[in-house]
Amino acid sequence: MITADLHTLSGAYALHALPHDERAAFERHLADCEACAQEVAEFTATAARLGLATAGPMPPEMRERVLHRIAAVRQERPVSASTARAGRFGTLARRSSRWALAACVAAAGLGGVAVWQHERAEDARAEARQARASADELAAVLTAPDARTGTARLAGGATGAVVVSRSLDKAVFVSSGMAEPPRGKVYQLWFDDRGTMRPAGLMDPRRADQSVLLQGAVDGADGMGITVEPAGGSPEPTSPPVAVMDFPA
Repeated sequence: MITADLHTLSGAYALHALPHDERAAFERHLADCEACAQEVAEFTATAARLGLATAGPMPPEMRERVLHRIAAVRQERPVSASTARAGRFGTLARRSSRWALAACVAAAGLGGVAVWQHERAEDARAEARQARASADELAAVLTAPDARTGTARLAGGATGAVVVSRSLDKAVFVSSGMAEPPRGKVYQLWFDDRGTMRPAGLMDPRRADQSVLLQGAVDGADGMGITVEPAGGSPEPTSPPVAVMDFPA
């Protein structure tokens, strides 16, 4: 039974801290309460800013710690000395032929395996560097001294907030509760240059709550828009906007 005043639950809702029944009740309330919708958007943006502000690099000792644990993990069940001696002489000839065959196969394939492993490692390192750079840029905007936040209520009870730093010439869009787009479609972000829409990146269609750094400079834009586009995005909008938001002054 829900006894709390629904107006007081906006902070807990933004942090996903409500039990199922209270969350459902608050979402019904949210559809008709403009004040709570604005509070949820602001709390969501603030939570993202605080989380990114406290994010730090991986500890330098992490690699050594992982390697130490790997070295201590048993890979195969050990064979007792008596069992090994009993079968040693009877299987030596068979093992010799198998080892010779394995050596030939390894010699033929080792080069390709090494190249594949190197390429996979390089890809993983490149992805990690790109993810870290994107997170750093996003955090820089959200924690900038001149960051300003504007909020809006979106379709289906979702909320959105845009954080703009004029000194960095960048903006971040923070969403909460956005419905999944139709199959084969994606939400695309746009800069609104006084009526002309400029591509600003894509949202992850699998996530209802996310923070996205708009791609490109804020420059002369006075707002942003969101449309539903084919997977991969479009050079210009092909559908009516699902949301249009003014940038905060």
